[in-house]
Amino acid sequence: MNTLLCVRGFLFSFLIVFLSALPASLASAQAVAAKKPAAYPPTIVFMTDFGVVDDSVAICRGVMYTIMPSVRIVDLSHEVTPFSILDGARFLFGATPYYPAGTVFAVVIDPGVGSSRKAIVAKSKRGQYFVLPDNGLLTLVEQRDGIAAVREITNPDWTILGKKTGGKLSSTFHGRDIFSPVAAHIARGDNWLQVGPEIAVKDLVRLNVQAATLDAKGLAGEVIALDGPYGNLVTNIDAEQFSQLGCVLGAQVTVRLSDQEVKVTFAKTFSDVPLNQPLLYVDSRGHLALAINQGNFAKTYNVTPPVPIFIPRATK
Repeated sequence: MNTLLCVRGFLFSFLIVFLSALPASLASAQAVAAKKPAAYPPTIVFMTDFGVVDDSVAICRGVMYTIMPSVRIVDLSHEVTPFSILDGARFLFGATPYYPAGTVFAVVIDPGVGSSRKAIVAKSKRGQYFVLPDNGLLTLVEQRDGIAAVREITNPDWTILGKKTGGKLSSTFHGRDIFSPVAAHIARGDNWLQVGPEIAVKDLVRLNVQAATLDAKGLAGEVIALDGPYGNLVTNIDAEQFSQLGCVLGAQVTVRLSDQEVKVTFAKTFSDVPLNQPLLYVDSRGHLALAINQGNFAKTYNVTPPVPIFIPRATK
């Protein structure tokens, strides 16, 4: 009997302690649940025409990490056609929709490095930041997203001359000395308004990008680039413009490329035509393109952009 009473007393005491601790445990659990999820690390999307055969890209990344060790750096491309501002502009146009507001894009396609061209930071109306030379790289992004504000980079504390980096400013490597440190400062959360004086958005340098035109004769545009190593032709004709010609999938389409004429199949994807046969298709960015199924259209037809392209209206 005594043993039973002892057991009952122990269980009663345990229950009292457990119940008294329960509110504190629930409060603790609620506090944990109320906490916001951990924020993603700041992101810099980095693009250059430097290539990867030397140390240039790694040096720029080192400057960024020195200022912001926890930053996440995404390499958009370092194989942009050398000096091709248009290629840089279209890669930015293609990539920016897939990154959130607050992302910093550091872009160094800069044939005018060391000249009077301005180094700038721009903020788009989508809330993304662009650290780059003012040479037209923002043209396509501005046309789609709009630019909210622009500032010229003049504050030496934000460049390689700053306390953390403490280097000497070069006249030929602004990717290291200006664009990389400024991108890291913005990613770190520093007030970008301190980078330098404001520039009117209307004064930005813009590329003279000609739009495709449709008239009674047909659709005229331009082959503006090649798609990577495959030799596919990228045009400035969008899918909506092409749809106005009334072509249906599987139709044979006559395409004039400068002074040569090619007959191709309008297809949904490469394998819709036989091996080594040409096709016309809408690419992943919504533009008309030309390819050869498992072949190289540019080499086969000896096409080097820029080249005019014309698709006549079908005769009835």
